[in-house]
Amino acid sequence: MPTREMVIDPITRIEGHLGLRVVVDTEARRPIPDSVRSFATMFRGFEVFSIGRPPEDLPHITSRICGVCGASHANADVIAADMVYGVSPKPMGVVLRNLAFAMTDHTYDHTIILNMLEGPDFSEAIVSKLTPSVWQEAQRTLAEHRDIHGFTKISDIMTALNPISGKMWQYAVKFQRLAREAGVLIYGRHSHPSTLIPGGISTDLTMPQYLLTGYMYRLVKLTAWAKFNYYVWHDLLSFYESLGYADNGLTYDPPIAISSGIFEDPDTYSSIGDYAEPEDFYKNMDEAASKRMVKPGIVLKGELVTTKYTEIQASIMEHVEKAFYEDWADKIKSLEFYTEEDPAGNKLLWGKYDPAYHPWNKITIPKPQARDWASKYTWATHVRLVWKDGTITPFEVGPYSRLLVTSMQPSEYGSGNGVLRVTLPRACADELPASVCDEMTIEWRVPRRSTTIYRLWARAYNLLMDIHAAWTNLYKALDLVKAGNTETSRPWKTPNRITRGVGFTEAPRGTVRHWMVQKGGKVLNVQIHAPTTGNVSPFDKYGRSPFEQSIVNSYVTEEVPPEDWAGLDFVRAIRSFDPCIACAAHFEVRNGSNKLLKTIKKILVPHTYTP
Repeated sequence: MPTREMVIDPITRIEGHLGLRVVVDTEARRPIPDSVRSFATMFRGFEVFSIGRPPEDLPHITSRICGVCGASHANADVIAADMVYGVSPKPMGVVLRNLAFAMTDHTYDHTIILNMLEGPDFSEAIVSKLTPSVWQEAQRTLAEHRDIHGFTKISDIMTALNPISGKMWQYAVKFQRLAREAGVLIYGRHSHPSTLIPGGISTDLTMPQYLLTGYMYRLVKLTAWAKFNYYVWHDLLSFYESLGYADNGLTYDPPIAISSGIFEDPDTYSSIGDYAEPEDFYKNMDEAASKRMVKPGIVLKGELVTTKYTEIQASIMEHVEKAFYEDWADKIKSLEFYTEEDPAGNKLLWGKYDPAYHPWNKITIPKPQARDWASKYTWATHVRLVWKDGTITPFEVGPYSRLLVTSMQPSEYGSGNGVLRVTLPRACADELPASVCDEMTIEWRVPRRSTTIYRLWARAYNLLMDIHAAWTNLYKALDLVKAGNTETSRPWKTPNRITRGVGFTEAPRGTVRHWMVQKGGKVLNVQIHAPTTGNVSPFDKYGRSPFEQSIVNSYVTEEVPPEDWAGLDFVRAIRSFDPCIACAAHFEVRNGSNKLLKTIKKILVPHTYTP
């Protein structure tokens, strides 16, 4: 059969450094499954240089992992720090964390991802060149909600997604700025919050009316934007669905997905850590997480098998068979922080796998070497779910997973029957049509398959849910101010014994997971999973990561000769996850006079672990 090898390196319009290698059967227009490799090309190193730091420093260090969703890492670490110290914020502190997070990262990031990073793949500039028949059909097709967003035909939406000149691209520039401004009122800066601390948040509330008024001013405009944005993407993706594109980029059928949930209930989360023992804080996280507005859970082979925070964290395994790291299992078991149980006494990995491979026990030892497609080929590790029944499998995280998990249980967004419902209040923005001003209730039945267009659709709907969460927390903040309850924080105490924390939250890209072990105010070990850590992980005997599986299940729709294929459908599938290949560690080398000698942007020397 005729084939073509395609190596796309780097994949642009993502955060970080990612490549894709695939051999395509040019007659079938499909990848040869065993050829598919997605690979991270740089080492991060945050787990190495975080050891020995105070837990309260880590939110401000690990936010530097990403210049887009830094607040997601900061929030995951501050939850882990809350847990190791056994202290949580006052209700106003929880509300302020929620309010800031709803804007930066979520509203800001979804806006950029859809319209500036992923949108160009569906723009007139790309579609008319690589799939001209689709462009011609778009010129003939009326947009269903043209009376709301004002784009008469699907081709008008595609033109609006053209980079720089397109109206949607330009709107995204404006409205993402409003979201960042709203978040910065609370965080102090973006994308590295300066106000997150264990047990609270240090935002100045001497005049809360000004902060909340400034936030509400921006939220009103962003509410109009979320409605407008959703109907634009609804119509574009419905058009592609009608063309039979809905199966392109499929991951797992039935789905395998995890969500940690997001947006704490102020009263519940505040009450679990009023100077609790860290072990009790851990045990109480199941109840607290169950009250999150967006819900936690594991969907395994299409079934919701747990909604418990502690069961999710106890089920995560990581190994390095095909990654540029050294195995650590023979080094860890003699160290003082090694454990085979969680703080509630449950066996890590359910006794189905060596607990040395749980992230509380994992240590990061880079081992650079030449790339070998049959062996080690990436800086991303293997992240797998180990379930009680012995199942070991890769899994997906992201907006699709988040919405799927939430749709399968009762929440503020639905009864658990698979349909989500959001009502947003009347709100206008001068730049947008008056037709988006009215109060709107918008429903979406979450498809039971994650594909390229459904991952994008989930992101557009997720933005509506984030705006709803912002309004809910804003009303709560106003009630607390009215009642005089404006205290945000509790001081933390430092245990002189080993305590463990695990902070799970949701970045726009998916679940962020941080594990922390401390003793006497110093971190003994830390492990960090960005959403993409698992999504981009290499293949093994347990299966393929979501990135690689989505490529296996993609097919080429480009209407040009094979030698001119650009890999459009492959990069659409990858970009629909919004990859965030964690930023590389950058080291400076200085001499005794503090003169800069060189900057090292790629770490190419193995690290010897010292606990």
